[in-house]
Amino acid sequence: MAVELTKGRPASVIIRFVIPVIGGNLFQLFYTIADTLIVGQTIGENALAAVGSTTVFIYFILCFIQGLTSGFSIILGQRFGRGDMEAVKRSVVASVYISIAVTVIITAVTCSMVPIIVRLMKIPAEISQDASVYLLIVLAGTGATVFYNLISNILRALGDSRIPLVYLIFSSILNVVLDIVFIVPFGMGVGGAALATVLSQLLAAILSTFSALRHYPVLRIGRMYWRADRQSIMQNLHVGFIMGFQMSVMCIGQLVMQASVNKLGTYAIAGYTAATKVDQLSSLVNHSFLTAVSAYTAQNYGAGNVDRISRGIWSSLLIAEVADFIMIGIILLVQPFVVPMFVSDASPEVFAYASDFFLITLPFYPLLGVLCVYRTAVQSMGNSWAPFTACIIELVARCSASIIFGEIFGYRGVVFSTPFAWIGADLLVIPVYAFMIRKLKKTGIVARI
Repeated sequence: MAVELTKGRPASVIIRFVIPVIGGNLFQLFYTIADTLIVGQTIGENALAAVGSTTVFIYFILCFIQGLTSGFSIILGQRFGRGDMEAVKRSVVASVYISIAVTVIITAVTCSMVPIIVRLMKIPAEISQDASVYLLIVLAGTGATVFYNLISNILRALGDSRIPLVYLIFSSILNVVLDIVFIVPFGMGVGGAALATVLSQLLAAILSTFSALRHYPVLRIGRMYWRADRQSIMQNLHVGFIMGFQMSVMCIGQLVMQASVNKLGTYAIAGYTAATKVDQLSSLVNHSFLTAVSAYTAQNYGAGNVDRISRGIWSSLLIAEVADFIMIGIILLVQPFVVPMFVSDASPEVFAYASDFFLITLPFYPLLGVLCVYRTAVQSMGNSWAPFTACIIELVARCSASIIFGEIFGYRGVVFSTPFAWIGADLLVIPVYAFMIRKLKKTGIVARI
């Protein structure tokens, strides 16, 4: 079931690995869209705006969790690549302990701060109650999100991207069913949509874990390994928190954007929400290459295959760019149907805001593909400062552009801050990657985790 990432033609290996990852991410998008679609169609425009106004903060927490567990998978992948199964087990145990601690902290802090978050996000008064309910339930279910991302990234570090996909498909279908049941006959409103999402993700995590233990003996960890190993914990903390911080820093810029949009009123929020739900297609597909490049590079870095890393990154870039152009075409075709899909009898202003979003963002999708591939390659070869700096560049560019361009050009200026941030980060990670590959080809790989 696992894909041997250190053997075979790089392009073929990456395609076989990334397709299930893309499938899994698309199903994640599917059930977040299902929440929004069912809320908008069954409860109304204000409920859609309430869910949409909280999306970026929830995504902020998710980004940190994804980054944290992806960092764990880099160390795990490097150890697995060099065939050190004892170190693999210690790494898994360390990541479990850290994940438990992080879950407790995030859940306690964020749930207690829901009223403050709603005020800071400048959510309009008429939708603030629904927004608070949705936020509280999703944040209370943080453990399900951590659990699923942890087991998924452990499996991907071992080269298996299929098990998470199989159970995520099942849980996505369950999510849609629960959405309808909780909202329509039970009358639970936006809280029902949030609860459906949490329960579905928890089930995906549980089923993935059972399957992983059945297929991978290395994950059946004996009692002797469950003693806390300080070195493994510190190594996982170092890489995991750096990546988690990097991912969450990117989301801070989106929080600033959402706050700027929230000030424009309910029509702007609804149009922006509908457009960004479809725009997530690009983010999730490109972030699939982040996952694939991380696993591929980490394993081959651990095995000392420099030339193979270089060929694999080039193949990943070409595949990612083809995927980006396909997504541009698909979104152009479905654009007229985006708003009606989420809101029945939507106002003309909502259509206009969604259309402006696509007009400005679509041409720059290929730049996101470049960023995901090169930044992840650099990170997986042991360089933390360049990806971190790229994230800071993104943050500064996105925040400053959304404020400055927003004042000058209004809504369109806010939307353009995202491509502007991608450009700034690309200008750093591309030359850094080229320098690292040349240096490794001359000196060889000496670092070992």
